[in-house]
Amino acid sequence: MKIINVILSGGVGSRLWPLSRKSRPKQYLPIFDGETLFQKTAARNIKFCDEIVVVGNQDNYLLSRKDLEKLDIKKYTEIIEASPRNTAAAIAFAAFAANPADILFVTPSDHLINSGDKYAESVNRAIDLAKAGYIVTFGLKPTYPETGFGYIESEGEIVRGFHEKPNLEDANQFIASGNYFWNSGMFCFPAGAFLSELEKYEPELLEAAQHTYRNSDGSALGLDLSLKIPSISVDYAVMERTEKIRMVPSDFEWSDMGSFESIYDYLDSHGHPKDSNGNMCIGTQVHWEFLGVENTILIQTEDAILVLKKENAQDVKKIFERLEKEKPELVS
Repeated sequence: MKIINVILSGGVGSRLWPLSRKSRPKQYLPIFDGETLFQKTAARNIKFCDEIVVVGNQDNYLLSRKDLEKLDIKKYTEIIEASPRNTAAAIAFAAFAANPADILFVTPSDHLINSGDKYAESVNRAIDLAKAGYIVTFGLKPTYPETGFGYIESEGEIVRGFHEKPNLEDANQFIASGNYFWNSGMFCFPAGAFLSELEKYEPELLEAAQHTYRNSDGSALGLDLSLKIPSISVDYAVMERTEKIRMVPSDFEWSDMGSFESIYDYLDSHGHPKDSNGNMCIGTQVHWEFLGVENTILIQTEDAILVLKKENAQDVKKIFERLEKEKPELVS
């Protein structure tokens, strides 16, 4: 039995446009102490695992290779998706590449985590539960009423329910109750147990994914077969339905770095300049001034400028989606 870190790296980071593009998503931006989030993920988890499996796509697998090379990590398996089919299929591919008894420690590649003792305690507990046959998720103790995350309701390690991104009123109630945790998007389970649950709840997805994997050309999956795989999240496909679910209540420092609000807070904590009204400029060294606004972020790249209020950071995805149709060259 091996412990395998499955690094999911297929996201495009649409809420971080224009820094994040399809050709260089947020997990490959070297703006975190000179490292990328992908590098931090691989380095953080290698101490717990025997192997690494990277599930990426045609647009970014070379970036993953480059980051692993910089870490001097030479032994890994890569699965290259021709078309992203969401997290259930991505994890299924990794499970096909493993033995049924192997433990998959599934992590996104774009989260920023303090990998201290609290993190080690949570990971080791999840691995122990997975060895006992459980399907494990990680719940993060919320520090504020975030409306951009899903929540898990639990009593200790027993999961009582999953909740979609709440409005502010519900988020405040979740915080007050003390029984709700942020859904981290991290999981741990035996490969065989995951596939058995997938077969139970989403047999069509499993069959299509298996057919695609078996007919792949090495590590690269074929486009025509991939497009036949239902695009379903692992939360809906398995986590919200399985009776084998357990949650590890966790209290390590974590951020999904999913918006410019998160980037702002990170840069602010590392001494990035802002003015007395909380305004910040990212991506340029030219002199800047803000007048008559507060908590505003200006992001500049070679071909685009974005200006937004910090509290509107979640809405950047709407701009990305519009540009994808109107000016695709600006998101590629």
